[in-house]
Amino acid sequence: MPNKIIIAIDGYSSCGKSTLAKSLAAKLAYVFIDTGAMYRAVALYFLRNNIDFENEAQILKALGEINLNFVYNARSLKSDMVLNGENVEAEIREMRVSEKVSEVAAIGAVRDFAVAQQQAMGAFKGIVMDGRDIGTVVFPAAELKIFVTADPAIRVERRFLELQITNPAIRKEEIEANLQHRDLMDTTRERSPLKQAEDAIVLDNTHMTREEQFNLALSWALAKIG
Repeated sequence: MPNKIIIAIDGYSSCGKSTLAKSLAAKLAYVFIDTGAMYRAVALYFLRNNIDFENEAQILKALGEINLNFVYNARSLKSDMVLNGENVEAEIREMRVSEKVSEVAAIGAVRDFAVAQQQAMGAFKGIVMDGRDIGTVVFPAAELKIFVTADPAIRVERRFLELQITNPAIRKEEIEANLQHRDLMDTTRERSPLKQAEDAIVLDNTHMTREEQFNLALSWALAKIG
């Protein structure tokens, strides 16, 4: 498709943004960029190295030591997050990282670090990127902006089913508290808070299957691509 565009997908945690973004990218032969994985990798590095989230000197030094990139995983047919040469895809999905990622992502220096990389990745278009501020900050001129949302109870259930595979002892109450905390952090942080871009299309998938959500978003993308 010669007329490549940027597709920016924003929304709350556990709304299926990444699943939708990956499916659209595969269908359109676009590059998928999981910005959430980037912030999770930074959070993991901070946790591993006992970085004080309020110590600017420590944060800046740590960011200078972090190298992030994605590598294609032939087994899962998706891209894995690589932190300083180590595949950390599984570890960044653990609850200990989930509990801190919104706090780390709210740090101005961290956002500057990640946004600069994200904008460079989209220089030639033909990408699908999901996150919290893609349509408002990273790519405010994106040709297609989608804001994904869903009922909180549905989000908790989806996240529970996902995490239960690797952590059978996980409790729904723990997940609900985590999502509420992340929503609060994401929507109230000073830098790049989660909010719907004025020209974004709202996609409430509370009562939609993945296929229905995908087909609807694909129709929007194809209309923009022309």
